[in-house]
Amino acid sequence: MSFIYCPQCATELMAVTDMEDGGPKERMRCPVCNWTHWNNPTPVLAAIIEKDGQVLLAKNAMWKGDMYALITGFMEAGESPEDGVRREIEEETALQTESLELIGVYEFLRMNQVIIAYHAVCTGEVKLSPELVDYKLLDLKDVKCWSAGTGQALAKWLRSRGHEPEFMEFRR
Repeated sequence: MSFIYCPQCATELMAVTDMEDGGPKERMRCPVCNWTHWNNPTPVLAAIIEKDGQVLLAKNAMWKGDMYALITGFMEAGESPEDGVRREIEEETALQTESLELIGVYEFLRMNQVIIAYHAVCTGEVKLSPELVDYKLLDLKDVKCWSAGTGQALAKWLRSRGHEPEFMEFRR
C-alpha cells in the first residue's frame, strides 16, 4: 500500500533517506509527526497442492487468458504460516490438508511480497471459491513453471520429485 498523506495527521508525506545497517534507505515520512511508512513486504502463502498424485493449478477469476497457478493468499494476523496455508487451501478449494512441508521462501519484488511456499497433500472434493473460475489436476510431467515467485517454488518441488521443470511465460 502506498501512502501520500500521513494516516495520523493528514500531512503530505516527504521522501527522506535514512542511513541503516544495509546503507541508505528511502522512506516516506511525515514532517509534522514523524510517522514513517516502512513499506515492508507482505507475506503471501502459496500451496503446491498434491491430490491423488497430481498437482492442482487454478485460474483466478481476475486473470485474462488461460493462466493457471498455485493456490495463494495473504497470511492473517495471529495465524502461523502453516495455519494460514491450510485455511487458504480450504477456503479456495474445500480440500482438507493431510500434510504440509515447507518448500522455501521466495522474493516477489514486483508486488513487494515475500512468498512462503508449501507442498500440501490434500484430500476431498474440489469446490472452488468465487475467487477461482477453473482448476486442473496435472501429472507432474505435464506441469509447467513460470520464472517468478511461486513458479520458482514449483520448480524446486518438481526437481525434488525427479522432474526437470519446463518454464513458460506467466501471463495474466
